[in-house]
Amino acid sequence: MEPLANRIRPQSLDEFVGQEHLVGEGKPLRVAIEKKHRFSFVLWGPPGTGKTTIARIYARALDAELYELSAVSAGKEDIRKIVGSGAAPSLELRPKVLFLDEIHRFNKAQQDFLLPYVESGQLTLIGATTENPSFEVIPALLSRSRVFVLEPLDEESLRAIIARTKVKLGKDAFEWLMGYANGDARKALTMLEGAKALYGKVTVEALNRALESSHLRYDKKGGEHYDTISAFIKSMRASQPDAAVYYLARMVEAGEDPLFIARRMVIFASEDIGLAQPTALVVANAVFRACETIGYPECAINLAHGVAYLAQTKKDRSAYDALRAAQADIQKTGNLPVPKHIRNAPTKLMKELEYGKGYEMYDDVSYLPEKLKNKKYFE
Repeated sequence: MEPLANRIRPQSLDEFVGQEHLVGEGKPLRVAIEKKHRFSFVLWGPPGTGKTTIARIYARALDAELYELSAVSAGKEDIRKIVGSGAAPSLELRPKVLFLDEIHRFNKAQQDFLLPYVESGQLTLIGATTENPSFEVIPALLSRSRVFVLEPLDEESLRAIIARTKVKLGKDAFEWLMGYANGDARKALTMLEGAKALYGKVTVEALNRALESSHLRYDKKGGEHYDTISAFIKSMRASQPDAAVYYLARMVEAGEDPLFIARRMVIFASEDIGLAQPTALVVANAVFRACETIGYPECAINLAHGVAYLAQTKKDRSAYDALRAAQADIQKTGNLPVPKHIRNAPTKLMKELEYGKGYEMYDDVSYLPEKLKNKKYFE
């Protein structure tokens, strides 16, 4: 039987729930869909917030041929099949829309291959990602796409979605489901469906039993994926190698992408360990490289080696905190003028304007902009 989430999926914007900042009256995606504007875009947000549904509604509005691929399993040949003969867009009877789920899983070469078809208009791309596209999508492709940020669904939106299922829920069961779903409609509906199928009714007891049941397994697109990686990171942060290796083992046994795990370790090495042990970044990068070149099953050993090291290493978030504090200042003050004495002075005019004047490599004068000259990001 088709999953419950698919059976109640909205077919139009009038049925769509949530993301009012994008699809509410006069908002950008609603305007684009109503006016049938054709352009490529990326939907960035957590799972279960409507990315696939928006893509389908958009393609339907354009009367387009919609092709849905997952970047986890798709490749260049799949793109070639969609493009076909490569006829000019103006000669196509219907536009072609490619919905590429988990676009961050496409490597640079695959994204480069996709780029000309997006540039020429042979394909209108809708990318979906839970990762920051600034880091995961190549600049050339990103510059030809708009990015729309989706937010976790609030309680009111989840309540409206669950109401469509016609399943009766008591107050306690509903509150349990809200806490478990954490803004993810698909996660809530999957749990609801599982409890109903297994026990005939949806109570707190049924939901708890369903959660423990093998009926609901680790889903690399679903909530368990995010819950486990969160527990994994927090265990390393708390310097608990036993817990960290346990959550690593759960991901490995579930077939989680080793590069997804290793990428988080590289981030962790700088964000959480930082200056306490600078070589942690070297170790994490070595683990990432090992996963790239070796793959499963052996790279699980490399992951365990790295996890044990990172979890037991001293932590220092000062570099991370300093970056965020500096970014906050930039948001408030914009690009303040660089002090003249440290400006580049490659021309005579610049020297006449006193660029670089008085610069001494080891002087005690602040190099920060005048407005921030007494600012301390590192205490």
